[in-house]
Amino acid sequence: MVAIGGGSAVDTAKATAHYSGRKVVIIPTVAATDAPCTGLSVIYNDDGSFDKYLFYPENPAAVMVDTQVIANAPVRFLVAGMGDALGTYFEGRASIRTESPSLEGTGITRAGMALAELCYETLRDYSSQAIAACENHVVTPALENIVEACVYLSGVGADNVNCAADHSFYNGLTSLGGHSAPHGCCVAFGTLVQLVLEGVSQEEFEDVQSYCLEVGLPTTLAELGVSGEDDIRKIAEAACVPGETIHNLAGDVTPDELFAVIVATDALDRARAAE
Repeated sequence: MVAIGGGSAVDTAKATAHYSGRKVVIIPTVAATDAPCTGLSVIYNDDGSFDKYLFYPENPAAVMVDTQVIANAPVRFLVAGMGDALGTYFEGRASIRTESPSLEGTGITRAGMALAELCYETLRDYSSQAIAACENHVVTPALENIVEACVYLSGVGADNVNCAADHSFYNGLTSLGGHSAPHGCCVAFGTLVQLVLEGVSQEEFEDVQSYCLEVGLPTTLAELGVSGEDDIRKIAEAACVPGETIHNLAGDVTPDELFAVIVATDALDRARAAE
């Protein structure tokens, strides 16, 4: 089975290959998510809301990326991939602190955490250069580094660490139905939410916030199409259901706590945007 396309095509092919007893080879046409390298598919309900993760006994047999194809794709897909990859280190760091299992149900490895940290370092070092290359449809070392971070380091890293609040926020957001913000953009805002939940220093929060602003990732709820207390409460409730990865955080998180932090994160980001 060969998958050529974006995240939805990749996840569909992985599921089809699994149930038909075939191997799967992935050829992504965008670097918008880390789906090509992960050993799972994300399953959604008919209304677009998150249903579950479908885990496989093995990862794709091969992943082949033509970086010129990525360079020819709209830059917004690459930026979304940066957002998805941004959460890998912070979610892994939170999961290893609580001795949670990896995303694939095993122990979290030092190698997995090293990949997650390298993913974050690569994003910080090369994202702006990679965006410039993609905007001009050319391949440079910076673009190749970012594609590696978005597709490989994030995917293999996440499999060997775990998710936390970043992806739970996204899953909660899908409960609204009909949202148009890309997965990675939602995960990026979820990363800011997780940092506030963890009570990190203002310096660390603003450092990650500055990265998001630098590359054009959303830092406010309005950019994700979310408005009103009812929407935020619905996101918080869905993000905290049993089995969600937000429970990998130390001290656990209740819907009321998450609601308050989402509101506070948005306020911090709106204040920064107004400067």
